[in-house]
Amino acid sequence: MSRLFEPLQLGGLRLENRIVIAPMCQYSAEDGAAGDWHLIHLGHLALSGAGLMILEATAVSPVGRISPGDLGLYSDANEAALARVLGALRAHSPMPVAVQLSHAGRKGSSRAPWEGGAQILPGEPGGWKTEAPSAVPHSPEEDAPAALDRAGLERVRTDFVRAAERAARIGLDGIEIHGAHGYLLHQFLSPIANKRTDAYGGSLENRMRFPIEVFEAVRAAFPAERPVWMRISATDWVPGGWDIEGTVALSLALKARGCAAIHVTTGGVSPQQAIKLGPGYQVPFAQRVKAEVGLPTIAVGLITEPEQAEAIIAKGEADGVSLARAMLYDPRWPWHAAARLGARVNAPRQYWRSQPREFKDLFEAASHGQR
Repeated sequence: MSRLFEPLQLGGLRLENRIVIAPMCQYSAEDGAAGDWHLIHLGHLALSGAGLMILEATAVSPVGRISPGDLGLYSDANEAALARVLGALRAHSPMPVAVQLSHAGRKGSSRAPWEGGAQILPGEPGGWKTEAPSAVPHSPEEDAPAALDRAGLERVRTDFVRAAERAARIGLDGIEIHGAHGYLLHQFLSPIANKRTDAYGGSLENRMRFPIEVFEAVRAAFPAERPVWMRISATDWVPGGWDIEGTVALSLALKARGCAAIHVTTGGVSPQQAIKLGPGYQVPFAQRVKAEVGLPTIAVGLITEPEQAEAIIAKGEADGVSLARAMLYDPRWPWHAAARLGARVNAPRQYWRSQPREFKDLFEAASHGQR
């Protein structure tokens, strides 16, 4: 039996298999509200047969967006728009859906990738003043963010809590807190971005303090039977930056506070990063977190082939694998993986008759008759 297609338990949430659709920003929302693009995009991914879909980085406040087109969950309009999309998914797919709650910090106020991705200055149309642990810009030529004071920290925590409450109301199955890719919580963790001299900067314990406080607040605000976990960049790929030892320490602290899993990625906090790319290049970091922390870990990064994903699970290197670009390129990746690995997968009944002759047992519970 394929290990990739075995069930996986994340807290109280049971996944039918270990394939996770990773969060993928679409830069297509209006004032944070999901629209028809999200209905189409998420709708067809919900028919893919993956075990879990995590919605794109979803801002907890307008200033927490990466771009003006980012999805948000900070207003009644945002909540209603996402509820509409989620309702359509629920009507046609049993796939669990989680949301990644995020604050971009100093990497906010950016143009969409197809517009170049550069920072939009505060005085330019669509731009705003970003905020961060310290008044240190992501790149020297960029506008420096405003350093968050104690009132600002409380405001951000409250924004995460309110977004978690909205996520609970519309029935999302889980929350992933974005602590990676150089966004706000990662900025607190990394000495590259965090130059504070108060209780939230300096030592490892102090730099972990705010991300842990945010996790605790979200965990308390979200129904206990639904899981909350964090995505963490295991290394900055920059000497003197955040590293795997800090990641293990943070993961242990989160485990003690009820974290259901760790989604392990890398990089994003500095343009000086020197990433060593290659197939599955981030998997060893997930393997170490799994071995030393004992929480379910999800590996990501240039995992493209079914046999590769199967080996990661079979060797115990991670408990789940998440795919982003590979899923965009092939939205039926789980179907094709099941066919190659001799497994079965859920498919919508409207598509049952597409089951190839050579894979007669590919789709769960499939039957078809016609007169």
